[in-house]
Parts: sequence; structure tokens; C-alpha cells
Amino acid sequence: MNKQPFAASVSVIVPAMNEAENLPHVFATLPAWIDEVILVDGNSTDDTVAVARRLRPDLRVVVQSRRGKGNALIEGFQAARGDIIVMIDADGSTDGKEIHSFVETLIDGADFAKGSRYAPGGGSDDLSPIRSLGNKVLTGLTNLLYGTRFTDLCYGYNAFWRDHLDAMDLDCDGFEIETLMNVRAAQAGLVIHEVPSHERSRIHGASNLHAVRDGWRVLKTIMRERTRGTALIPQTEVALAK
Repeated sequence: MNKQPFAASVSVIVPAMNEAENLPHVFATLPAWIDEVILVDGNSTDDTVAVARRLRPDLRVVVQSRRGKGNALIEGFQAARGDIIVMIDADGSTDGKEIHSFVETLIDGADFAKGSRYAPGGGSDDLSPIRSLGNKVLTGLTNLLYGTRFTDLCYGYNAFWRDHLDAMDLDCDGFEIETLMNVRAAQAGLVIHEVPSHERSRIHGASNLHAVRDGWRVLKTIMRERTRGTALIPQTEVALAK
């Protein structure tokens, strides 16, 4: 699997449900040196799988067993063969060209590379004022309860060494998956570096995200995990990637 520019092999996980129109744009941004792309199909009713296979003949497809983004990502993670796992969205909002920065951050010593739209150099074309406010409140609460210094809790562009999957022990189905990963990575004492990322607007179709419903699920996850293990982990490092 190993290709340049990195010695470590890289798997990219793309959860998708009815994203046939967006996949050509998404796959066009993926670097040529990626070793493996896994599409996790949420039982799409359009040509998502066929389009993906046409775009990338070496694609691996995992058919989701349940529903929800969290379940899709977890099943994709379990199928990954690469040393490093990168998670991106299928709607065109995450730029595959940024994968180099995430992988470089891990190669340079981080255990978990966390995308941030609020870090210097990051941004978003898609965040509404209400979603931005909710994210900042939830991020602040997490930092208060867990002793972290996150700037962007609810963002789905992340990368990590596959060896740390067991430490995170992921077990949720919905959009709260990003929060669960961040919190459990901190609880496990992983070295977390934030990577500036620019979120683009969805290209085609409508998002399945519901700000109030999914925000409530994130809040419940934050509070539940507070009692799961030691909240303050002094050795956890949250820093901005160089």
C-alpha cells in the first residue's frame, strides 16, 4: 500500500447516502497517493455506488448495517486497512486536498488530527449563525468539563492512527459521532492537534443534519461521557498543527 509522499498508508472513509451528484466533485479532490477509499453506503436509492465505482475502480464498498452517520463511520473504520484513517463527507463540504495537512500532522507526532473551521486559516461557507452559536456553546462546555482546548467540536473532518480505534471504543449511530471521538480521544490521553480547515457548502441536495435534534444528541453525549471516565486528563495535548 505504501506510496509517496508518506511512508504510512492512508485510508479515506466516505459515508454516503444518495450522493451520486456530489461524488464526482468529492473524488476529484482526493490526492492520487491515497492508498484506499472506502465508501460506506447507507442503502442509497440513487446511483451512489455505481457512480463511485465508475470514478474509482479500486473503491471498496461497505453497505451500512444500520442507519446514521456514526454507524456508517464506525463500520468504515472497522473495514479500513491503512495505518492512518481520514474521514470526509460525501456532500462536497470537505476538501480532499486538505488531507495532506491532516496526514502530515499525524506523521509529525499527533495521535489525532482534528479539523477546525475556527482555527487561524480555517473557515466555513456553510455555518448558519444558529449552528455556529450552538457549536461554540457546546465546544465551550466540553472544554470546561474535560479540560480540553478545542475550538470546533462539531466538525466531521478528522484523521487518526488506526491503532487508536480501540482506545476510542466508538459506539454511537448519529451525528454526535464527532463529539464522541473528540471526547474519548481526550479521555484516552491521545495527543490531539487541530488542523485549520475550510468547510464549503453542500453542492447538491439537502443535508440530513437537524440543528436542534442533533445538537441535543451532542449535549447528551457530552454529559454522559463526563461520568464514563476521568474527565480531566493532564497529559492530553490539544494544539494547533504547525
